[in-house]
Amino acid sequence: MTRSEFDAFCASLPGTTHVIQWGGASVWKVGGKIFAIWGGDDANGHISFKASDLTGEMLRERPQYQPAPYLARAGWMQLISSTSVEAGETEAYVAAAHQLIAAKLPRRVKLELGFA
Repeated sequence: MTRSEFDAFCASLPGTTHVIQWGGASVWKVGGKIFAIWGGDDANGHISFKASDLTGEMLRERPQYQPAPYLARAGWMQLISSTSVEAGETEAYVAAAHQLIAAKLPRRVKLELGFA
C-alpha cells in the first residue's frame, strides 16, 4: 500500500478529517481523535493505528508489527513496512481502528457525524 492508497482509504471512512503533522506524517482523525497515521516515505512507509487489546496481542506475535512508538501505552500498533502485508489486511486494521475511536466519541459528536 502506498501513501496515496492509504489516504484514499482513510478518506472513504465516514466522518474523517486529515492533517499533515509531525514532519510530514499523514494523520487521520474521526471526531477530532486520531485513528491512523502514515509516517515515512510515500511508497513504503509505516502505518500506526489504534488496536483492540486482542488485536494488539495477536499482532505482537507477527514480525511485521510492533507496538507504535510513543503510543503503545494507549494500545497502538505499527506496521513496520506498508509493503510487508496485503493492502486488504491493512485496510481491515485501519477500519477497525476507525470504529474503535468512533465508538468512544461523545454522543453529541457521534450525532454531528451521523453515527447515532
